[in-house]
Formats: sequence, structure tokens, C-alpha cells
Amino acid sequence: MASRIICEVDDGAPVTVVRLAGTLDLTTTRAAYRVLDRCLAAQPDALVVDLSGLRVDHPLAVSVFAAAARRAAGWPVVPMVLCAPGPAVESLADSGACQVVPMRRSCDEAAQVAGASAVPRLRMRLEPVAAACRRARELVVDACARWNLPEAVGPASVVLSELVGNVVRHAGTPMQVTVTLRRPWLHLAVVDGSSTPARPGESGHRDEGGRGLLLVRELADRWGSAPAGDGKAVWATLPAN
Repeated sequence: MASRIICEVDDGAPVTVVRLAGTLDLTTTRAAYRVLDRCLAAQPDALVVDLSGLRVDHPLAVSVFAAAARRAAGWPVVPMVLCAPGPAVESLADSGACQVVPMRRSCDEAAQVAGASAVPRLRMRLEPVAAACRRARELVVDACARWNLPEAVGPASVVLSELVGNVVRHAGTPMQVTVTLRRPWLHLAVVDGSSTPARPGESGHRDEGGRGLLLVRELADRWGSAPAGDGKAVWATLPAN
């Protein structure tokens, strides 16, 4: 008989809770990862994964939680905590997954830990118009003023403006822009409605200032592109000085 896993999502603010029930094995990990990935892409303040109804049938299957947490570290910078009462605790402890993802025995405690780990974040919805780049720079200025990061204003403004400009020029869809502080890094992300990945080769398409994704790569400590719902997220991290 084929194994099954049931995923229930409670996306009430500020902490999203995912309840997994059924059997976690090497077959169902893909379905579990898809749910976690979709929830992370919505950029909640924090994510709790309730494993109280889950039976682990293969020790390697629990690595799905560490994989989701590592993915979230670059983007969307969402803290993730496992709630694993009963037998699930031993399976996770033996696997080493709890060395990557914090784990608690009750959902209330997990939600408290997750909420306390939430990081400052500013969001803005933008249309794919020329003024979007200016509004993105204004968001960076606001964020850096709130978080006392005067030295980050210049490079972060350029990077976020380029990420937004890339959406205006190539994707042409509405976008969500996010600035997140998780010291020692300032995280910048733009989620658009196009599934076409952003690639360094696109830096050949330059705006009036001769800048493009090549400039993002030069100024950012790290940058990348990841699927996000029906579209993608392009993100970059800079020192939070």
C-alpha cells in the first residue's frame, strides 16, 4: 500500500503552522517539501511544523526539514521550528535534523520560540513601472533609518533598484519587495510573477546607467534566484553595517 502524508496549513499571522500527518518516508518527502516551500515563499514572520501526527518510516526522510530550513536561510529568511512530541522526537534527534532546526515538544512552545526568532522586515507591493525603482530605493532608506544602518543605504539602494528594474524590464509583472534585517546581513528580495530564472547572463541588458545584474553580483555578498509560487524570488544579501 502506498504511503500517504497529509498537510494542513494554518497561515494565521504572524506565525504559520504546518501540521503533517501520516507517513514520512523517501516517497512522501517530496510532497512535504513542496508544502514547506510554498509556506516559506509566502514570507511569514516564522514557521512552525507540527509533527505530532507523523510517523517516520525512514531515518533519511527527516532530512527534508533541514533542507527546508537551509533554503529559508538565504531566502525568505524565515525562522523555522519543529514541534515533535512523542516518538517523533527520537527519530529527529537520532537524525541530527534538530541540529539545523530548533525543536520543541509542544506547539505553544514552538510558536513562542519561532515568534521570538522573527526578524525585522519591511514589505512593499509594486507595479512594473519606471517609478518602481525609486520607490524601492525609498524603502531601503526607510529600513536603514529604522535599523540604524547608514553605511548600508548606498549599496543596498543600488542592489534593490537593480532587482526591481530587472522585473520591470524582463518579467513585466507586479512584484513584492522585501527588506529584512538578520544580523550581520541585510537581505533584499523581489518576488515577481515570472517563472523564468534570473541569470548572470541577463546583465547584458543594461539600463541607462550601464548597470544590471552584474552590478548586483559585484555589490552583494551573495545573491540567487529561487522559485516562489507561480513566479520566482531574486534575492541578495549585503553586510548590515
